[in-house]
Amino acid sequence: MSESSIDVLPNAVPQHVAIIMDGNGRWAKERGKERTFGHQNGRRPVRESVEASIDLGVRYLTLYTFSTENWKRPKVEVSMLLELLSSTLREEIRELIAQGVRFNVIGEWEKLPAPLVKGLRSAMEESAACDRLVLTLALNYGGRQEIVHACNAILQEAAQTSAAGMPCPEITESALAEHLYTHDLPDPELVIRTSGEQRLSNFLLWQLAYAEMIFLPIYWPDFRKEDFRAALVEYAKRNRRFGGLAE
Repeated sequence: MSESSIDVLPNAVPQHVAIIMDGNGRWAKERGKERTFGHQNGRRPVRESVEASIDLGVRYLTLYTFSTENWKRPKVEVSMLLELLSSTLREEIRELIAQGVRFNVIGEWEKLPAPLVKGLRSAMEESAACDRLVLTLALNYGGRQEIVHACNAILQEAAQTSAAGMPCPEITESALAEHLYTHDLPDPELVIRTSGEQRLSNFLLWQLAYAEMIFLPIYWPDFRKEDFRAALVEYAKRNRRFGGLAE
């Protein structure tokens, strides 16, 4: 599929695309390899997704990289995943910056190993002036955890307000959204999941309320630019009514 195939509907390109990168382990198992082999081969799809986003005009790309539930996996696999992230970051950050990509992280990422936290913080600081694409990694992230975190933040502010003799603020949708990890990002209009599974797996539960969902039968290591473009073409065909009626 050529890039021009989506140019017929340029106004239908989503501003924010989120991806659940699934299927690394099964991809490796089908090839008689360890699960870690699948994770190692998940780097190219990330690179191609970033390049496709830039080519097609997507401004925000969020990748479900490591969930709060992933700690349940074998320690060897978890350690390999975190080390792979560290090495990939070191090797790719200069090229990302050259492409105008601003690096961002959401989740309780500061609880990750100190060397990784240092690398993540450095990447965000070094790329802060980039404005072509915001690449967000969801690390040590859980959607329910995020909502609980936001509610606790609101409660703490309410307690401080009450102590100062002021009326407590009302909890509204906008107030809660302002306390989410993604408070400075627009909600994704499109979420893509690979591997054939059809669920959100605790990913951006609040933000994806009206997102279009596309589930692909391929495993993440096989995901390419053409698949990204095809998903955007399918998105452009959707009639997004947000609970209302079509015109």
